[in-house]
Amino acid sequence: MDLDTVHRTLEGPFDGFQVHVDAGRERGDIVLGRPPLNVISMPQRDELRAVFEALDAHPDVRVIVLRAEGEHFSSGGDIKGFLEASPEHVSHLAWNVAAPERCNKPVIAANRGYCFGVGFELSLACDFRIASETCRYALPEQRLGQIPGSGGSARLQKLIGVARTKNMVMRAKRITGADAHDWGIVADCVADGELEAATDALVEELRGFSPLAQRTAKRLLNDGENASLAVAIEMEGHCYSRLRTSDDFREGVEAFGEKRPPEFRGC
Repeated sequence: MDLDTVHRTLEGPFDGFQVHVDAGRERGDIVLGRPPLNVISMPQRDELRAVFEALDAHPDVRVIVLRAEGEHFSSGGDIKGFLEASPEHVSHLAWNVAAPERCNKPVIAANRGYCFGVGFELSLACDFRIASETCRYALPEQRLGQIPGSGGSARLQKLIGVARTKNMVMRAKRITGADAHDWGIVADCVADGELEAATDALVEELRGFSPLAQRTAKRLLNDGENASLAVAIEMEGHCYSRLRTSDDFREGVEAFGEKRPPEFRGC
């Protein structure tokens, strides 16, 4: 995506969310903005996908954050919209929701309050989730005579196993942010008033690493998820060999020897 297209895509206005780029902090924020429940409409999913792609191509953005206004991240999708959407549109739901996963850059979801349905699915497609103690996660589609349709049950099963996933999906059970942390769904669970500070701290931590090494690690881990152990080890070896020739690796080694912070440039 060329730079003009990036800027046009990020101009807005958007359906139910806002975008903020802070070049000084090298971060791009997508903020769900339809409080109190931040219901996600069908057209909004297409726009979110396009914005994730634009932020991924933005030269001033190192880390992407998905967060929300108000006390709830998202209660889920617009139920009426499912009945009105065409089969062709519905067939793209999982592709749109997977946009954070496809980004080369790290993506953080900051969750508080309700994080249900597609809100949970979007968060599961991010690399890191930070939960407030007020957070409640759920995939409640069984209550509508449906199942998760955007990768939620599949991603969740990879994280917590089939038994716990059945308990959440087949019984539409809610779990707390603390439970999600214990089960390995979220990277951290913090007091509600600390969610923004914890998110900021993770952004700054990620900015301190080599962009090239981070992109490589994300792609390797995503691609290796469904590979055999032998294939995953082989892939890791090839990626390691390529990074050994990078300027960032040389800078990291020299900075370590000189006992100074490295200055990574992503090349």
